[in-house]
Amino acid sequence: MSNDFILEKYIKEALLIESKKKKKKKDPKVGTGKKPKGSGRRLYTDENPKDTVSVKFRTVTDIRDTLSKKSFKSKPHARQSQIINLIHQRVRAAYKNAKDPKVKARLKKAYDYAKKRKEVSKRKTKRMNKSKSKK
Repeated sequence: MSNDFILEKYIKEALLIESKKKKKKKDPKVGTGKKPKGSGRRLYTDENPKDTVSVKFRTVTDIRDTLSKKSFKSKPHARQSQIINLIHQRVRAAYKNAKDPKVKARLKKAYDYAKKRKEVSKRKTKRMNKSKSKK
């Protein structure tokens, strides 16, 4: 009798632990996509269309136009850095995958420009962090 009681108690505890594990996997409140740790934003979903900046990166001119848009300039520096990083990653991937020499040459110029803008953004971030630490 006592063995049955102990076994029953053990089974209930195991089921309770299992149900708690399943409850922890909740979260995706809006849309789908990965949510980086410590971030309120999800990747690959458009939760807030007002926050969206359409991005073009086929040529240097496209990148310049994208980075001079009012929708880009109105963003805080952290968001601008994310957008510049996104452009840099995409143009780098497009350049690496390009087969046609003309397309590859065009993308190389765009990639170099995006790289330069990313470095400028990094320097600004460092300046901003230094001024925060002085306060």
